[in-house]
Amino acid sequence: MEMKEFFKERTTGMKYIESFYDGMHVADVYLVKTKNAALTKNGKEYLNVTLQDRTGQIDAKVWEPNSPGIGDFDVLDYVYVEGNITVYNGTNQLSIQRLRVAAEGSYEPKDYLPVSGRPLEEMDAELQKMIQSVKNPWLHQVLCKIFLDNAAFHKEFLQHSAAKSVHHGYVGGLAEHTLSVANICDFYAKHYPDLHRDLLVTAALCHDIGKITELTAFPRNDYSDEGQLIGHIIIGYQMLMDVMNQIPEFPTVLKNELGHCILAHHGELEFGSPKKPALMEAMALAFADNVDAKLETMREALDAAEKSGKGAEAGGWIGFNRLIDSNLRKTSSEA
Repeated sequence: MEMKEFFKERTTGMKYIESFYDGMHVADVYLVKTKNAALTKNGKEYLNVTLQDRTGQIDAKVWEPNSPGIGDFDVLDYVYVEGNITVYNGTNQLSIQRLRVAAEGSYEPKDYLPVSGRPLEEMDAELQKMIQSVKNPWLHQVLCKIFLDNAAFHKEFLQHSAAKSVHHGYVGGLAEHTLSVANICDFYAKHYPDLHRDLLVTAALCHDIGKITELTAFPRNDYSDEGQLIGHIIIGYQMLMDVMNQIPEFPTVLKNELGHCILAHHGELEFGSPKKPALMEAMALAFADNVDAKLETMREALDAAEKSGKGAEAGGWIGFNRLIDSNLRKTSSEA
């Protein structure tokens, strides 16, 4: 079937990766996330390809890369593929028989980017409300300069991901994670009166601003050269220092305390923090960041397992998760 005929006859909607099953025949358009050549044990060349849509990614193989049915394509191309799903080591894999670059207008880019379940407008309103809640004049100026006065950064922040794949790795993920951490910190400040609430909330809102530079925009969503070499903690710290240095007579002590919270927000040296928390606010931020990241990682793992049917016949256990370092199970409905 030619591409033009395929899209003319297509009436059942796109087949999303989350719905793939063993033995399924696939004939649809997907985004190429990665592509590299490899050799079988017998020395025969084949292609490893990762395909993506907004529901996830799948490992795909082109066993005959020089066949007439396989056209030239590259990473970040939208490609029409035909092939069959098999299960390898417990995971779906697509064996591609035909592949060609998709024609403009034959796909909707929004179908290929994972997106936060929260509307961006809703998160934007919450961000602005949180900024207005910070009454300390110095810290309020910092937040306004970073998030409100810079329209380009504001837009990028709302659309960016918080990670390549670990947690919140989707459009709007950075804003979703940041607001969640800020709300946890706001709760901490109510529960522990010794905490400097405005300092803690400001640090929470700013703790991952360096990810705008560390990670590239969608659809690539991968580590930049600066991200690999320097990392979002130092990048974010430098961004914050630049902003505070632009504010005349900004208190040096407050500047150092806010900077310390950013540098220590991963909690431990082995987790990438240049400093361990030395302030209550820095420790509270590290805990809030870790809580949100870990619970979101578990939620995404459990959701993915439920969609694939994994664990349905094993008492709900979905297997070992290396990021959580534990075998995971969904809580029973009786709990």
